[in-house]
Amino acid sequence: MLKAMLLSCAVAAATAASPAVAQDWTKSKWGPDDEIGAANYLTPELALKAAQLVKNGKVYALGIPVDTKTPAYPPRGFKITVVQPGQAGNSGMGPSKTTYNDDIIEGWVGVGSQIDGLGHIGVEHVYYNGNKIADFGDPTGLKKLGIDKVPPMVTRGVLLDMAAHFGTDVVKEGTAFNVKEIEEVAKKQGVEIRQGDVVLFHTGWVSLIGKDDKRYNSGEPGLGVEGAKYLTSKGVVAVGADTWGLEVIPFESKNVFEVHQILLPMNGTYILENMNTADLAKDKVYEFMFVLGQPRFKGAVQSMINPVAIR
Repeated sequence: MLKAMLLSCAVAAATAASPAVAQDWTKSKWGPDDEIGAANYLTPELALKAAQLVKNGKVYALGIPVDTKTPAYPPRGFKITVVQPGQAGNSGMGPSKTTYNDDIIEGWVGVGSQIDGLGHIGVEHVYYNGNKIADFGDPTGLKKLGIDKVPPMVTRGVLLDMAAHFGTDVVKEGTAFNVKEIEEVAKKQGVEIRQGDVVLFHTGWVSLIGKDDKRYNSGEPGLGVEGAKYLTSKGVVAVGADTWGLEVIPFESKNVFEVHQILLPMNGTYILENMNTADLAKDKVYEFMFVLGQPRFKGAVQSMINPVAIR
């Protein structure tokens, strides 16, 4: 994705500047066979503690509806076709006249609310834990780092309301969230980011879908390079936002999707995109039980998701 010189500079800078990026990022601290990265932080104890956050049982859907008009990173698209196989011209099956509908999906998995797996982003074709695409890539499904390997995520979720912080309904594109902004919002909300958390940013950006798709796809506010290193140093499992790419665009430098590189290949930290955070922000729910069991498409790079937050 990046030219060799820019990539090597980005990796060197990230390695030198942050304890979150190991001196040799191609080696997982969980061993040479590790394929799940920061999901190793998930424990039964964390799930139990997350359950203790539930006070009134209100459930929030964090996924957005998806159809043919949902804007997506080019050239991605999505279409669903509903069929009644073998039923044309008859009144149904058997004496009970049973009829049914099925559906066929044609499209990309990375549309709408989604989780980026560890096989999604690399540095010069090297991915998490030093896996080279030549060794594990296959058009029929990745031989390693597939989304099917990711365990269910049941842990504490933290919402950082950046729209409220900046006093706006929709944070302006190109606004970066780095250590200063993250710490200020966390302090204001009275939350602490901990190991094993899932951290979500609310920017109001997803509200542009269907209203100003051109602006929605042209840029976005989001996580900066320094902020990504900070969150991975905390040991978070995943970072997400109500934006299509999580990180700030235009980028902070000439490096392309450097935040993705810091999170996925360098630290094994998952990315959640197009999260519906509006209701959480409206109700000022800043910590909650986060639950995600993604479709386990074997060898897939990504997966459409609808995680839930429970308060």
